[in-house]
Amino acid sequence: MPSPTPVPPRDRADTPWRSEGAPPAPPPRKKMPGGWRGLILAALIVYLITNLALSFFNEVDEPTISYTEFTKQVEAGNVSKIYSKGDAIQGELKNEQQLPGGKGDYTKFVTQRPAFADDDLWADLTAKGVTVTAQPVVEQRSFLANLLLSLAPMLLLVGLWLLVARRMRGAMGAGLGGIGRKAPPKPVALEGGPRTTFDDVAGIDEVESELSEVVDFLKNPQAYRRMGARMPGGVLLAGPPGTGKTLLARAVAGEAGVPFFSASASEFIEMIVGVGASRVRELFAEARKVAPAIIFIDEIDTIGRARGAGGGIGGHDEREQTLNQILTEMDGFSGSEGVVVIAATNRKDVLDPALTRPGRFDRMVTVSPPDRAGREAILRIHTREIPLDPGVDLAQVARTTPGMTGAELANLANEAALLAVRRNQDAVTRTDLSDALEKVQLGAKRPLVMPEDERRRTAYHESGHALLGMLQPGADPVRKITIVPRGRALGVTLSTPDSDRYAYTEPYLRGRIIGALGGMAAEHVVYGIITTGAENDLEQVTNLARGMVGRWGMSARVGRLTAIPSDAQSPYGLTAAPATLDAVDAEMRRIVDECYEIACRLLREHRDKLDALAEALLVSETLEEDEAYATAGIPRVVKPTL
Repeated sequence: MPSPTPVPPRDRADTPWRSEGAPPAPPPRKKMPGGWRGLILAALIVYLITNLALSFFNEVDEPTISYTEFTKQVEAGNVSKIYSKGDAIQGELKNEQQLPGGKGDYTKFVTQRPAFADDDLWADLTAKGVTVTAQPVVEQRSFLANLLLSLAPMLLLVGLWLLVARRMRGAMGAGLGGIGRKAPPKPVALEGGPRTTFDDVAGIDEVESELSEVVDFLKNPQAYRRMGARMPGGVLLAGPPGTGKTLLARAVAGEAGVPFFSASASEFIEMIVGVGASRVRELFAEARKVAPAIIFIDEIDTIGRARGAGGGIGGHDEREQTLNQILTEMDGFSGSEGVVVIAATNRKDVLDPALTRPGRFDRMVTVSPPDRAGREAILRIHTREIPLDPGVDLAQVARTTPGMTGAELANLANEAALLAVRRNQDAVTRTDLSDALEKVQLGAKRPLVMPEDERRRTAYHESGHALLGMLQPGADPVRKITIVPRGRALGVTLSTPDSDRYAYTEPYLRGRIIGALGGMAAEHVVYGIITTGAENDLEQVTNLARGMVGRWGMSARVGRLTAIPSDAQSPYGLTAAPATLDAVDAEMRRIVDECYEIACRLLREHRDKLDALAEALLVSETLEEDEAYATAGIPRVVKPTL
């Protein structure tokens, strides 16, 4: 079915969601801000002010003089012209005269001829040569001018009142002092742009099959209703960051051709309690209007954490209010509404049980990092618009990038394209991809000039890592050795497996610890001292040893139990007994000490290979995989996974 056009940006600033594929919303009915009571009050104030203004402007500058004074001026021959309408007379003097009482001088005047006057005014005027005009001597404003003058202040005040009312209403809606005001949301896709489909998703085929039922239901709901099947009310996508959860949700909407509303859970939270719940109600109402539709809530653990875990006063904080509203909206769904909620999180373990029960999020889908074939497919998708040199082998790139997510692979392809542009090339070459991978995995090069003795010590440090990686059975192959400073490191040794690993044996983990301690052991064997360059190595060693003892049951003394949760940064202050934590600490030290002794022994036994690698690094600064193995005199074989 053709995909509808996306919703244009909303006029309101308190709708944090974005929409795609929904029909345009009708323009909101504008209401008079402040109500009719305020309008009547403002009109009364404007009327009074206008009358005062008109009374001020309508005052005539020409003074009114007595008829006696007028006849004196006529007798004196000082009147030049007059205009008469009824008994009212307007006139102008030839010479300026002073008003009676010394109130100023005047030239033009107004007077009133008494009805009982029995003088011969016309004869006097004729005798004195006074001109009797047909036009008024004193010009009055026209009706149109008076009308405009009366409306101008009213329009000005009404406009000012509307502006103030609009600002006050916006501030009230956004919270105290404008807290929590948001920019108007933008549509997810450009007008008329292509929708995301499953063709744009790769590397997670098993997840696509899980979501295909949702797509089919949205396309053919009648077939499911005939069988009495109920559409899943919600789908929870759980997995590490960058694995494509948001892309999957958009692809489901694009495949089904239904409107797609997306929002981050944090966008519902405001300082004022109740705002988030109101936004949730409005979002679900908008989705129901254009059902069938999909609502996507990213990072739902922001508001979906288990209640009662602290963070609120009496359980009535804004986060819990918003969560309660989501629970209510999802529980109120019926099979005929056709609205599916898709949520994403990388902390599924902290979600509230009421949110993950059947009837709300009926289906939980784990989105894992892609395997080798999946990485190759993802690279092909992200290089569709990038011209590639014929020598580029994406399968080889996929083999050397185990554990990388879709977002990281997209970044890798983009970095390679940027390098090709800076090098003025027409296509991305194998070298560009290799350099981009080094930049992503190892960090950018630093223009650091090291003293010769420190440079030599760094060469032995990295050679120790590499040599132990070559000697350990089942260890990951060494891909690159360099003493070029990258990021925070003065040198880097890169080791990646030949194939993806999903479970690790105790010998493999001990080999990882021995390899990580190789740099410190090499400095100890060659120089008899150690430096601060092993800081990152020791962090890796500590994490591996802690996992072996406290999580994976690889210590006979601690036993087959989990003493340390997987998300704990420190073993202290947890729920395990103090004696158990002391045993964990002692076993960690025992394993690391044993591995360090093995590392030093192996380096002493193969000192000639260590020296050869160090000298080659001092000359070349960087050794690729084949060159490194040839320099050490160790054959490169594909080792079986233990």
